[in-house]
Amino acid sequence: MNIKFNNQFPTDREVILGILNNSEDALNKLYAAYFPMVLQFILNNSGDEDEAKDVYQETIIVLYNKVKEGSFELSSKLKTYIYSVSRRIWLKKLTQRNKKTSNIADFEEVLVVDDDVEQHEQKDIQFDKMQQALENLGEPCKTIIQDFYIHNLSMQDICEKFGYTNADNAKTQKYKCLQRLKKLFFNN
Repeated sequence: MNIKFNNQFPTDREVILGILNNSEDALNKLYAAYFPMVLQFILNNSGDEDEAKDVYQETIIVLYNKVKEGSFELSSKLKTYIYSVSRRIWLKKLTQRNKKTSNIADFEEVLVVDDDVEQHEQKDIQFDKMQQALENLGEPCKTIIQDFYIHNLSMQDICEKFGYTNADNAKTQKYKCLQRLKKLFFNN
């Protein structure tokens, strides 16, 4: 059985089925989908890209082995699971790197203790909720918000793109769109 993915980010189910069916495509998509998150975490916590690659590889091996053994039970999003396992592996590596430190509390400045799985799941939920609100926003508001906040276009660029008479009119429209987005976000 060969599983093909339609987009860059496979669903959690596609990944699990892909691993069970020895799909190389599943592992490649898994690597591409979540490695940037792990890389950013390692870079922010005294590591480099090579260390991030090692940690991510170990994380994928843990996931792969658990799925193959049949002992894998997903109680959160796969992204959250990968983040949590990577975080634990990195903490262990930091401990080994600095053997003179015997107290794990010494790493609290490096690894924010509050940044745990539950908070990560909450952020995922909020991002999903914002994405849904943005999808329901409609045009031209959706594009204006994306152009300004995601693509970092200036108000003058947005003015020219949408044919507003001046940047102040574009700014007023962006403000109205942002108010509609907030209303959609908080009413869900």
